[in-house]
Amino acid sequence: MKKLVCLLIIAAHLSACATYESRSVSFRPPQDYANYQDSSGLMVGAESFTDVKKADEAFGFNIRAAGLIPVQVVIDNKTGQGVEVVSGQTFLIDDTNRYWKILTNQEAIERVQKAAVGGAIAGGADKGAARVAAAGAMMGLAIGIDSGRDVGSAVVKDGVLGGAGGTVIGGAGKAGDDQQREAKIAYDVREKGVEGKVMSAEALASGFIFFPGEISSAKELRLQVRFRGDGRLKTLNLKLK
Repeated sequence: MKKLVCLLIIAAHLSACATYESRSVSFRPPQDYANYQDSSGLMVGAESFTDVKKADEAFGFNIRAAGLIPVQVVIDNKTGQGVEVVSGQTFLIDDTNRYWKILTNQEAIERVQKAAVGGAIAGGADKGAARVAAAGAMMGLAIGIDSGRDVGSAVVKDGVLGGAGGTVIGGAGKAGDDQQREAKIAYDVREKGVEGKVMSAEALASGFIFFPGEISSAKELRLQVRFRGDGRLKTLNLKLK
């Protein structure tokens, strides 16, 4: 029993000391993607991260085991006006022609945390549930989606829609550190994630849209955008395979 208590104390200490450094994910210009489209100056390319190894290398933990499929979208906006992605009309289409909705920030956070607690994504690039839970901050790389708040200047500054690259999250020593870390993760995801990001004119940026891991294949991305100046809607169908 004493041995078990000691192990629990050590585990708790390691959890409190755990840190996670989110990885910056590179991207190519839209023209380099096979599904590249140019719609009146809105140049877009996309790539799915259905492969476990590829996704693991990009995010630093097994995001696929957390129940998420990331799709990277790169946009070069030469339209002369701000552009935003319309979340309610953006879908991932699988090989059976079924349409899947975007996961909200909160849904993505909950999936990562649940997988971490259950041990589903510990191992590989991860070494422990606490570090994996902190890796939820990587959800901050989610591409901005439709909420009406114009934060385009902040979005484009780092060339990443909702980018959180380089941020280190973690703590040590105090009992409240885990709760503070979780609160920080939630804050980062909400601030940098799927609501309220606008792509300003003359900006180049990339980011991720997250879909449910229950999808068995990713054939096509149906991406709808709204032009902020004149209110026009445009739907792009980007083949992913």
